[in-house]
Amino acid sequence: MGTLLFDKSRSGGFVLTTEGQRLLAYVDAMETTVQSATEHITNSGHALSRHVWVGSTEGFGCFFLAPQLARFQDAHRQISIDLLPVPHFVSLSKRKADIAVTLERPEHGQTVYTKLCDYRLRLYATRDYLDQHEPVRKVEDLATHRFASYIDDLAFSYELLYLERAIPDAVSDWRSTSVIAQYHAALQGRSLAILPCFMAAQDPRLVAVLADEIVVTRAFYLSCREDLRKLKLKRITAVWDFLRSVAEINRPLLMGETCEMLWSET
Repeated sequence: MGTLLFDKSRSGGFVLTTEGQRLLAYVDAMETTVQSATEHITNSGHALSRHVWVGSTEGFGCFFLAPQLARFQDAHRQISIDLLPVPHFVSLSKRKADIAVTLERPEHGQTVYTKLCDYRLRLYATRDYLDQHEPVRKVEDLATHRFASYIDDLAFSYELLYLERAIPDAVSDWRSTSVIAQYHAALQGRSLAILPCFMAAQDPRLVAVLADEIVVTRAFYLSCREDLRKLKLKRITAVWDFLRSVAEINRPLLMGETCEMLWSET
C-alpha cells in the first residue's frame, strides 16, 4: 500500500500506526461482508453456523448466562459460544465481543442496543452470621456490622457503588473488584454483602436481610456492533433473540421474586 502500517513496540510485538488504524476500519468492514456472504450463500443449507463472542458483567455472565447459553447449544449445535464474563467493560468497537451485556447504555461507537432487563440486589448474610451477631430489625441496626463490597476507586461503573447509598455510613473492611469474590466472602459468615438476587437467592446458605427495606434496582443493556445487526447474520440474531427471551421469562428471578431459574424451549 506504499505506507507504514506497523511500528515495533518497545514491549515486544507491533502496534498499528495512524495509517494502520485507518485501514483497520476498512478491513473490519471487509471481514464482516465476507462473513455475511458466506452465511447467506455458501451456507444457505445450514441456517446457523460459526462463532459468537458474548461479553458480560462477571456475575451475570457466570450465574445466569453460562447455564442459559449451555442449554442454547442443545438446539443450535452449529453455533460455538465464547462467553467472556469479566469485571470490566467489554469493547465491541475493538472487536472483543460480538454481543455484550452491560450495566450502562452504550454512548460511543457504532452500536445498536436495547434494554435487556431490570434486576434487583438485596443485602445477604449466612444464617450463622445472623445467629452470632446482634439482631437486625431496622437499617439503623446495621451500624455495628461489617460489609463486603467493591473497591470504590477500581469499580468499573458508578452503578456498582450502591453500598453507601443503600446503607449510609456502612463500614466495609473487605473489598474486591469482583462480585463473585464478595459472594464467597459473605458465605464465610463474617460479613454481609449486597448481592444480585439472581446469584444469592439461588443459594440456600444465604438469607436476605431487611428484604423489603434494602432493595437496589439496576438494569442490563444488550448491545451489538451496528454492522453485524445490519447484515442480519443468523447466528447473531439467534443469540440476541435467545438472550432477550430468557431474560423475559426469568424476570421473577432477576427481580428477586423467586429463587428458581427457568429455561427457554428454543
